[in-house]
Amino acid sequence: METSYRILLFLFFMFMHMTSLSNSKSIIKNLPGFHGDLPFTLETGYVGIGEDDAVQAFYYFVESQRDPLHDPLLLYIAGGPGASGLYPFLCQFGPLSINFENSTWTNITFELNQNSWAKVANMIFADLPTGVGFSYAKTWEASRSSDSLLVLQCYEFIQKWLVEHPRFLNNPFYMSGISYYGLVIPAATLETYNGNQHGNQPQVNIKGCIYVSPLTDKFSDFNSRLEFAHRFALISDDIYEAAADIYLGYWANNKVVQKALHVREGTIETWHKSNYSLQYDMNKEDTVYYSYDIFSSVDDHRQLVARNSQVLIINGDHDMNFPYIGTEQWIKSLDLPTESPWKPWFASNQVAGYRTRYAKNGYTLTYATIKGAGHVVALNKPKEAFSMVDEWLSTHSYLNDA
Repeated sequence: METSYRILLFLFFMFMHMTSLSNSKSIIKNLPGFHGDLPFTLETGYVGIGEDDAVQAFYYFVESQRDPLHDPLLLYIAGGPGASGLYPFLCQFGPLSINFENSTWTNITFELNQNSWAKVANMIFADLPTGVGFSYAKTWEASRSSDSLLVLQCYEFIQKWLVEHPRFLNNPFYMSGISYYGLVIPAATLETYNGNQHGNQPQVNIKGCIYVSPLTDKFSDFNSRLEFAHRFALISDDIYEAAADIYLGYWANNKVVQKALHVREGTIETWHKSNYSLQYDMNKEDTVYYSYDIFSSVDDHRQLVARNSQVLIINGDHDMNFPYIGTEQWIKSLDLPTESPWKPWFASNQVAGYRTRYAKNGYTLTYATIKGAGHVVALNKPKEAFSMVDEWLSTHSYLNDA
């Protein structure tokens, strides 16, 4: 009886939203810079969030190129706060990457990314919070955000997205993100578990979360930089990343490109990889548009242990932004039993890094480092990052529901 009621409630919820959502998404067949039809399914669109849908969150959705109806579904939020989802979509682990040898400042060309996570997972790259990428706000009040508000927005986003994409309701779902959002994603994951427990519709098949180079505790992570710098020589700036910032901005601001992506005309003045009016600086207070009101997510991680969640944490061992030393410290504070000791893991028959696995009842935490990778792991070591995520998802995505 309860199951039938939930089904009816979900159908009603879906019906109430379909009218307003039906014109908010588009299938993209071609993109400027890529020759021919896209050999993968790409969808872009908007999801209305908050009161009166005043936040219009833009997203890029790529179906898994393996088995989209059964492969896991990942909602990925770029770091900052303030980085656009277009950056990881085109420059890290999306289905395309910039072909630098055949590109000029004004004519960018793309090639298929052989290390795309979309080979094994359905990927949603979201421009969150409002004011990031092609997302925009209808009101002044909606243009302001915070860590804690973004937690709620991530949950509302995936609920409304699933209403419009009901065929993915049963796919294993993971919250995921990089850098600063190591503070936000654990709480957003908990919010999703709690929503399911409270009977919210639609129910999200949440399995866990994935963090890349996460900021987890502002005290320990920032203080670990001194010890890291003492241990290692600093690496130079990545020319590849710098070039991507300049090519990419020109491409995304081209009106032909925006039309191809079905961006709503007149909603933003200029696309930027990162919205610096939101971006975090440890030496300043909150900005006009964003409040940094989560200091640590360690307690959220402790609560995830009781949820039988599956967690993957990846750190580059040359990342000085949030060094692996700080990550190891807060993981140790969870006091979890070690299931698999610290040992090397391999990609292409080479040592790719080191990993350990913790487990308690139905909860698991896999922690892995990638040799030679800096803060943007998938940019520095794309093959190794893909290998780790592919193996981990294959192992954990099809566990029975908790």
